[in-house]
Parts: sequence; structure tokens; C-alpha cells
Amino acid sequence: MPSSALRRQLRSAGHHLSPVVQVGKEGMTEAVLRQLDRALLDHELVKVKMGTETPEDRFESANALLAGAAGAQLAQILGRTLLVYRRHPEKPRYEPLPVVRAAPPTRADRQARAAQEARTRRAERPRRTTRVERTTRSTPGNRTTRPTRTDRPDRKPRTERTSRTTRPTRPTRTDRTTRRTRPDRPPRR
Repeated sequence: MPSSALRRQLRSAGHHLSPVVQVGKEGMTEAVLRQLDRALLDHELVKVKMGTETPEDRFESANALLAGAAGAQLAQILGRTLLVYRRHPEKPRYEPLPVVRAAPPTRADRQARAAQEARTRRAERPRRTTRVERTTRSTPGNRTTRPTRTDRPDRKPRTERTSRTTRPTRPTRTDRTTRRTRPDRPPRR
């Protein structure tokens, strides 16, 4: 028997189905079981209608159906109608396929991966230069001097600063309704 949540879902989906397999006055025969097996493979959820002239009781017929159809489960018995379910082997509609999860990585695996990532980050990072390498350069006479600003290849020579421009002064009086400066009017009170 399917779980309660799955059975509820199957009953709601099976409500709108029409009976695909019908059991007649001869009861459960091999032909009925073959038809049920084929219908379960095609539809996964099948309604089976038991005729009034069926020799067995509806519960006995349900047991015979489940015994004859391998892997089938009974979702519901409603009057003389049975709702039979068997999960499709490749593309299940109502029940997902079981997920095979890989084992979680061990502590040693995580540490090895972190070390590998750190090595690749270090290899990609440019080498840092020391302060001595940045501030000195060797000259032909084996003297070390401090480079001038123009000798540095990564910088442009500094330009002289020009005088600062003054900001415009703030308006003294403002009309509150239009927010424009009105130097000729007194403020509103």
C-alpha cells in the first residue's frame, strides 16, 4: 500500500479517470491480468471496474488483481471500482525515482581540495615587490639612488596644480513656493 501522501495524490488524480480494465462474469482471467499489466505500463494509474455479475467479492478480486500484476499496489476501493497503481520503471509521474547520492567528502578530501585551491590562487596572484625593489634602481656605477617621479614607468609626471576655483555663493533669500532665488523680494512671513 502506498504512503498516505502518495495515496491521497493518486486518489485525486484517479478521480477523473475512466475505467480502462473491466472484469466481467468470468472473474479474474489471464486475459484480464495481461490487459491490466499493459495498462499499468502505459498509464501507471488505472481504474478497474468490477461488473455486478463477477463471481468474487470486490475484496477477493482486488487480492487476485494484486497477486497477478507484479509490483501493483491498490490505492483505493470505491464501490465496485478499484484504483490500481504501479510506478513506471523509466518515467514515473507520481513518485520520483530514488536519488542515488554520493557519499559526502571526508575531512581529508575537503582539506586537500582547500590546499589545492590555495595553491592555484597563489600561482595566479602577481608577485609582490619589496619596498627596496620599488624605491631603488641600480645604475651603471653600482650606486643606488631614489628614482624621480618621471623615472617611474607606471606613473605620469605630476602636473602643477592650478588655483582652486571658488564655488558660487548660496542664495540669500528663497521663495518657498517656487524655490527660486529672489534677491529683490523680502522673505514671506
